[in-house]
Amino acid sequence: MSKQMVRIDKWLWAARFFKTRSLATEMVNGGHVQCNGDRLKPSKGVQIGDMLKIVRGQELYAITVTGLAEKRGSATQAQSLYQEDEESIKARQVQHELRKLNVSPAPDKRPDKKARRQIIRFRRKED
Repeated sequence: MSKQMVRIDKWLWAARFFKTRSLATEMVNGGHVQCNGDRLKPSKGVQIGDMLKIVRGQELYAITVTGLAEKRGSATQAQSLYQEDEESIKARQVQHELRKLNVSPAPDKRPDKKARRQIIRFRRKED
């Protein structure tokens, strides 16, 4: 690799997409990271201008590499290493709002005796 390239697993860790380098390596091996539309290996080099698609949990990031780093720095340094597409930001916000709406609130208290009996009756009907 030349000096204008950094291993993708090191870059993902330095850009704070993953907490550890080994986790970044696992995600690259699992196909959760694509560079310019291609699946890659953790040892593949990333250059300035490369387009990356990163799937982290339920979120999809579409970014352009704007800087290179082999060492993990501060969060502001990490954010300067890439530029996220506007569509990607909007799509993540929409997904976040949908997940917020789907969350059911936790009950405030444990079920009382009557509610427990109803639960038991309901479960017996399923069998």
